[in-house]
Amino acid sequence: MLTELSVKADLVSGSPPPSGSYDADIIILALNRFDDTCAAVQSALRQSASSVHVFVLDQGSDPAVRAKFAASFRDLPALSYYVTPKNLGVAGGRNLISSLGKGRIIIGLDNDAVFEDTSVVARAIRAFDDPFLGAIGFRIMSRDGDQIDGFSWGYPVELLKRSHDRFDSVTFVGAGHAIRRTTWSAAGGYDSTLFFTWEEYDFCLRAISLGWIVRYDGSLGVIHKVSPEARIQWNADRTRLFVRNRLLIGRRWNQSWISLMPRLGAYFIRGLRGRSFIASMKGWMDAVRNDRHQVRTPMSFAMQSYLYRNDSLHRGTLFQKIWSELSGQSNRRRLAINATPLLARADDEPS
Repeated sequence: MLTELSVKADLVSGSPPPSGSYDADIIILALNRFDDTCAAVQSALRQSASSVHVFVLDQGSDPAVRAKFAASFRDLPALSYYVTPKNLGVAGGRNLISSLGKGRIIIGLDNDAVFEDTSVVARAIRAFDDPFLGAIGFRIMSRDGDQIDGFSWGYPVELLKRSHDRFDSVTFVGAGHAIRRTTWSAAGGYDSTLFFTWEEYDFCLRAISLGWIVRYDGSLGVIHKVSPEARIQWNADRTRLFVRNRLLIGRRWNQSWISLMPRLGAYFIRGLRGRSFIASMKGWMDAVRNDRHQVRTPMSFAMQSYLYRNDSLHRGTLFQKIWSELSGQSNRRRLAINATPLLARADDEPS
């Protein structure tokens, strides 16, 4: 999974990472967005946890923006600013940046997000005192900090009422999360061929197959500053990757094409409604082409039981799942217009 580690990352500002052992790395991917990225970095540097190092990986910012980053991060003792010659995507970029540190916990923060308070990282580190815990998904709040970012609710809608609680899950949302480094290494990191969308779900399935627990922890919050209007503007390539990646993940775990047809049909109908049918078709064709090169692994009974208890049980009947897929886009638009988080991200939920 970690083929992108052959790509060179150059340390151009800040300080070299610690050579000894320490508690956590906070990783942030950067691509332009100077003000938002600096806010994320400052939020990370203000965390009260004492044994933490911050990593920023720039994956192709404009030269002028890159120079501003380098000047802003110069001589910071707890931060390393690396640059790479090309964009490896979210999956590949996180793999590369995670490989640069040695913290026993990897804390991921989007560059358009900030921690809710200064103790989030310290409390996340303590949560891993549970020896079976492999990864944690944080509570993702909208830019006003008052309500859940519905577009980032990657869990069954039924559990939305428990957004401030803890529950075991089958995935986490990348905007704010934590992974035990042992788990990250054992599961092989993210699959960089996915590039973007579904990479967290794919990683979590592999971690779960190895016996690790994935948990949502609503006591750990980040504020996500992307506007709802921006979130509903999916371009064609993102739609293609969304469809392709989800189908490929299903096939990897030995789902037949027949069993994936209801999901694919829902994607096509949504594509017709959202003027992205061609992109959805390309995603399906890409999945068929790439599927020939995949190794398929049947799920163990223990893994199937875990997925049922912590996901499928909360999603209802097959008809309800299909309706959730079909209504995903309209739910996004309703959230953007009314600023109400209910039923959001139904189309991004694993099933």
